[in-house]
Amino acid sequence: MKFRPRITHTRHEGLAEFLSNIGGRYDFLQLGVILALLSIGFLFIYMTGENFSPEYAMRVVGRQFWWVLIGGGAWFIMANIDYRELKVVSWIFYAVCIVLLILVLEIGVTSQGATRWLNVPGGLRLQPSEFTKLALVMTISAALTTMNFNLNRFFHLLLIIILTAVPFLLIMKEPDLGSAIILVPVSLTLIFIGGLKWRYILLGTVVFGVVFGAVVINEYKEYHPFLKPYQKKRIITFLNPEYDLQGSGQNQNQARLAVGSGGLFGKGIGKGTLNNLGFLPRTVSNNDFIFSVIAEETGFAGCMTLLILYSLLFYTILRSALIAADDFGKYLGGGIAAIFMVHVYVNMGMSIGLTPITGLSLPLVSYGGSFIVVSMTCLGIMQSIYRLGMAAGPD
Repeated sequence: MKFRPRITHTRHEGLAEFLSNIGGRYDFLQLGVILALLSIGFLFIYMTGENFSPEYAMRVVGRQFWWVLIGGGAWFIMANIDYRELKVVSWIFYAVCIVLLILVLEIGVTSQGATRWLNVPGGLRLQPSEFTKLALVMTISAALTTMNFNLNRFFHLLLIIILTAVPFLLIMKEPDLGSAIILVPVSLTLIFIGGLKWRYILLGTVVFGVVFGAVVINEYKEYHPFLKPYQKKRIITFLNPEYDLQGSGQNQNQARLAVGSGGLFGKGIGKGTLNNLGFLPRTVSNNDFIFSVIAEETGFAGCMTLLILYSLLFYTILRSALIAADDFGKYLGGGIAAIFMVHVYVNMGMSIGLTPITGLSLPLVSYGGSFIVVSMTCLGIMQSIYRLGMAAGPD
């Protein structure tokens, strides 16, 4: 008879401890920034959808809501587990992503000449290349923190290069130049944090320069070109903004005009003429060029607000990485920071002519399910790193 109440009491204690863990030591600054960016995203996804019809706008927002709901669940799970457990499953996650990338090439959905998606139940589409970014960060972080792993040994460094090259080549095959290229700065960030000696960094820079030069010559002479014709046109348009303004250069030119026409406070939400009249391509105005829409309708003030929010997001990610309880957490934080920074820079850069058009989303703002789920998962991991780092206290 005494045994039963004791179990009940223990269960009550366990429940209280679980609820206490859920409510304690969250990075509420990061949580507030996430909610603010998601709110901005919903607002402008709806406004761009209204260019078609209110019904279409609600349908698109509804899809985004479901992806955010899935991402929120992933955030909650990641935030409340010990991130160090991810080290065990990182290689499995990486292998699953490679299998999915291969499946995309075999049975994937093709849209606008690219095969990047897999159909999933519920009428949604999964883009494996987005999940591969996180898988690569987790796997390299796990490798760097494996006992006796030394980044300055040739075969150990070669392993990191192979881990990056395999998904890079598969994603390029889709083709998805933007998602493939982002794997490179992410890997380089982790290699730099991992302590690769400067002589190897310099040697790698020279080798990269030679290889890059050979690729440029190969593409120019068209011996065995890797890039698709539309990808070449995007690069040429980036290098020469006045090239083919009625063709390949039209989207970027209209995006720049939209940003410039916003002025100090914009034309008003929902009143952007370039957006409403369809000069910005309506099929991607809620994704690739959503920053142009925000700039036209909210002006410099809106752009600065967005930049401040992203600066705060980067600050919270880097802060969590610095207070991480172990090196695995530091590497995860560095890699996740690289993913977000590259996405923000490239997406905003496309709208003002700083970067070629590559189709990278604006984190937490652009329409698109897979990257929303990945972004929320990444930020959930950062919450776990923050909570355990705060609990550990200073060394």
